[in-house]
Amino acid sequence: MENQPIKELIEKLLVAMGEDPTREGLVGTPDRVERSLQFLTRGYVQDIDQVFNDAFFTSSRHEEMVIVRDIDFFSLCEHHLLPFFGKCHIAYLPKAKIVGLSKLSRVVEVFCRRLQLQERLTSQIAETIMEKVAPYGVGVVIEAKHLCMMMRGVEKQGGEMVTSAMLGAFRTDSKTRSEFLELMRNNRK
Repeated sequence: MENQPIKELIEKLLVAMGEDPTREGLVGTPDRVERSLQFLTRGYVQDIDQVFNDAFFTSSRHEEMVIVRDIDFFSLCEHHLLPFFGKCHIAYLPKAKIVGLSKLSRVVEVFCRRLQLQERLTSQIAETIMEKVAPYGVGVVIEAKHLCMMMRGVEKQGGEMVTSAMLGAFRTDSKTRSEFLELMRNNRK
């Protein structure tokens, strides 16, 4: 079966919902939804190596924790195709190299721009940083609100999901893990 353009499928969806895709408010909606979905899922066509773009720097003197907190993100839940959004916090312990600061946010962006589960998203970010930066360890914590829980189902507005992935020293050394989590808590005060 040949793939249909998304806009044709959206037009069929509108008809199936009982709408008239030719009415004034919906004219152009299939095109807009197609462009929107292409933007929101562009992470499938992005190359993680190009994201890092060799922005690595030798780090013979710096072996202290590097943390980037409060990286805003939006993604789409793969179960309902509804958004979830929140903040991602990343820490790593450099070994031989450090990475350009913006690259951590870009890694988050690549994986957010796919249909996702928050648990998988958290792991993908941590595993990618571990593989590409090769630090002593990586910690990633994501705090997010899910519209699939807020707008439908239980319809609870205050619930927030928190996930973490701890690799290397963040998994094996409780002091390292505690330092990261404490520095994150300090951010909330």
